[in-house]
Amino acid sequence: MSRKNIFLSFLLVAAIAISSLSYLKFTGDKSWTLDKFNSQRLDWKDCYGGFECSSFKVPVDYEKISNETFTLKVLRHSASDKQKRLGAIFVNPGGPGGSATDYAYNAESIVSSEISSRFDIIGFDPRGINSSEPIRCLTNREEDEFLSADASGGDPKKIRELIRISRAFAAKCEKAAGSKLGHYSTLEAAKDMEVLRNLLKEKNLNYLGKSYGTYLGTLYAALYPQSVGRMVLDGAVAPNITLREQELAQAFGFDKALDNYLSSQDKFKMKDVTKLIERASSKPLKSESGRLATESLVITAIAQSLYDSKSGWNELTKALELALEKRNPAGILELADRYNNRDSSGSYYSNQNDISIMITCLDWREKRTVNQMASEQAIFKSKSSVFGPYLSFAGLPCKYWKANPKLLKFDLSKIDTKPILVIGVTQDPATPYKWAQVLSKSFRNAELLTLKGEGHTGHNRGNKCVDSAVDTYFLTGKIPSKGLICAQSGN
Repeated sequence: MSRKNIFLSFLLVAAIAISSLSYLKFTGDKSWTLDKFNSQRLDWKDCYGGFECSSFKVPVDYEKISNETFTLKVLRHSASDKQKRLGAIFVNPGGPGGSATDYAYNAESIVSSEISSRFDIIGFDPRGINSSEPIRCLTNREEDEFLSADASGGDPKKIRELIRISRAFAAKCEKAAGSKLGHYSTLEAAKDMEVLRNLLKEKNLNYLGKSYGTYLGTLYAALYPQSVGRMVLDGAVAPNITLREQELAQAFGFDKALDNYLSSQDKFKMKDVTKLIERASSKPLKSESGRLATESLVITAIAQSLYDSKSGWNELTKALELALEKRNPAGILELADRYNNRDSSGSYYSNQNDISIMITCLDWREKRTVNQMASEQAIFKSKSSVFGPYLSFAGLPCKYWKANPKLLKFDLSKIDTKPILVIGVTQDPATPYKWAQVLSKSFRNAELLTLKGEGHTGHNRGNKCVDSAVDTYFLTGKIPSKGLICAQSGN
């Protein structure tokens, strides 16, 4: 349940406009080597009024470089104060599968004016994502079926159905990706980022990564420690965690966030939420169009609302009012669709659902058997009564994946770089605070900035204490004082 990218307002326009342009100058020699990948010339074109767009090629397989390539799209928001420019900051919003070109398109709102005036903001879509040869495994109807299915109750019939759907997903992804199926990993994306740094002729890579983007930044730092500049990793992913540990920790985190939400208001109690989930399992509410609010979609809707304790909690209250008091699932379906990037017509406006699973199955090995997943539902439920049974089967598609994971062959416990900044939120549901503590200790020179409060990630959420620390770090290179703690109020 990693955070989905909500900066997708220009996605469809971008996909059409970028694909119609040729951004890269090629020589007649098509015999690729790593040196040639690192020697391409970016041909920038004006795009979207005030931005520049280009593209570059990377090898499909870094271990066996051939003429098979990915073409990746990159967007740049140039520093407005050219005289005082300090360099470039690469950004990634998370996911996996979030679009960094979309994120960079929002440069003036994702960083302060001081940062955007002094730094170019660079976003590139990693392989398979958004405008970088996006891959889609399922049709809209198949996506609906996949996202509506679950076996959280442990019913053998539902488990068999979930297995069928997961097998079909893996097979369809194999067909869609062909020989590239095994090459959508974060490890390879980190290597792609180094190619782009070389093409931009940036001495060091400055980086702002959120959520899953912290994992991308961590792998980059481990691969190229001498190239790391000023790096902020916000909403941290613990680097050596297993897939099972991720699922269990997130299930606990979302349950805790739900408890905190329920304690913040007097209208609904846990028994009301449980009642809605049980009803969705046996007899789902039906919308005016005839669409069912299945148990999976109810869980997804609740999760979506818990990422932001301000707007999200208010939206959850309204959705529960409609569902429980008027038997109208419109609010639930709207929240679930926002998480899943589904529009009102039933079309999915990004491929993030598919590519996020593809990346996950290549980054981590699902070691458990299906029987173990089923038997562990009781353990998950004891740790997390609402989200636990649902997340215990999250890694199921990886059991049928047709490509081996790209497992790391290097140490992530003593990464030696220039000083970096890790941000953790104490009540973060998606990336638990403990992960930020673990990640900060994985670097020899990292300081942990703690935000005491609710919600996912800490930077750019209106907290002056956090935002000031990030700005000072990017502008001066000075790390905040050791053990800096910020309160939710922002003081």
